[in-house]
Amino acid sequence: MDQSNRYADLSLKEADLIAGGKHILCAYRMKPKAGHGYLAAAAHFAAESSTGTNVEVCTTDDFTKGVDALVYHIDEASEDMRIAYPLDLFDRNMIDGRMMMVSFLTLTIGNNQGMGDIEHAKMVDFYVPRRAIELFDGPSKDISDLWRILGRPVKDGGYIAGTIIKPKLGLRPEPFARAAYEFWLGGDFIKNDEPQGNQTFAPMQKTIPLVYDAMKRAMDETGEAKLFSANITADDHHEMVARGEYILRTFGPDADKVAFLVDGYVGGPGMITTARRHFANQYLHYHRAGHGAVTSPSAKRGYTAYVLAKMSRLQGASGIHVGTMGYGKMEGDKDDRACAYIIERDSYTGPVYHQEWYGMKPTTPIISGGMNALRLPGFFDNLGHGNVINTAGGGSYGHIDSPAAGARSLRQAYECWKAGADPVDWARSHYEFARAFESFPQDADQLYPGWRHKLRPAA
Repeated sequence: MDQSNRYADLSLKEADLIAGGKHILCAYRMKPKAGHGYLAAAAHFAAESSTGTNVEVCTTDDFTKGVDALVYHIDEASEDMRIAYPLDLFDRNMIDGRMMMVSFLTLTIGNNQGMGDIEHAKMVDFYVPRRAIELFDGPSKDISDLWRILGRPVKDGGYIAGTIIKPKLGLRPEPFARAAYEFWLGGDFIKNDEPQGNQTFAPMQKTIPLVYDAMKRAMDETGEAKLFSANITADDHHEMVARGEYILRTFGPDADKVAFLVDGYVGGPGMITTARRHFANQYLHYHRAGHGAVTSPSAKRGYTAYVLAKMSRLQGASGIHVGTMGYGKMEGDKDDRACAYIIERDSYTGPVYHQEWYGMKPTTPIISGGMNALRLPGFFDNLGHGNVINTAGGGSYGHIDSPAAGARSLRQAYECWKAGADPVDWARSHYEFARAFESFPQDADQLYPGWRHKLRPAA
């Protein structure tokens, strides 16, 4: 059934919709299946996303028609379809009237993803009006809170050298804590990775006290504050809260140095909101494991990594992984820096829409996946700054000397970039960075040809 008379209005102007402030706008790359007209398929998509179905129903009234989602722009050649969703469509909390991400996803990425007349449809951007920004939680903590703990300026406090305990799964409590201590002697931030939590071979109630002891010893030895991101992910929200409260009790006077890691993609918005609201005094670390199932450029449905990053800020993530922009082992390219810019800036123009954040706290880009000291200068060049958290697992524990030396090599790589120095020249006077060339020779050969001749004195 062609529903374009009701669920499409191509006379609507995007600028007018934005100025009106009463709609969330979504842009998709949509292609209908063979035999279906583009506008008819788009209208069916909008109907399924809001008030309609595939037949006329007797319960429709004038009010219902007033909250229809409307297709307002199509370009079949570029597969560009844009839909305006009235704010009244979205579910709101009973307890405080605020908006919820689960409702946004239910409508905009819901049944429409499985419709028989749609070949594919992937959200590439969305626009949120000021009123909706005001109704989402947003972050309670941001990177400035971590800089303050580390004794740095709260503006442009710079690079936070972090790691992931390796191997990512399989260490018992004592080796885990020892690995944390060895890194903290040179670095700032440790996360226990997305599969780690309360395994039978490493129960949380044995591991966490040992990790806190390791943190205290490292702080005593270095005179520096340290940070730990603890995974509290669980199916059950009560379990999440129990894990978080146990960790805070254990860290006691140093509980401010604890972030909480939540697997936000596989766990869903409810998990993020539970952590954001119950632990509002902690930095909320959004791990996006599994996101590639829908965000990968090879996936034609779902949404992009840019959309995921933008949603994470609305939900209240203090930081989210944004990939390595082609500089590490994960899928991506240099233009993925847009994922960082949309969450860290107060104003940014994305693939389709310009977004103002109206003072909502920023979300930190967290850089992870195959990074080491040699790859960082190019990464910082591409991003344009170093105000990020970088969790380099192999880049720290793969250093030829020690995890602490690996951490120091990361810091020295940042200082090299800040100084605008040639990395090979910089290595001559920065030992741990120089040893990174020996630790990762394949990267060194690719990124800095001839480094052996320049760094190794003639026999």
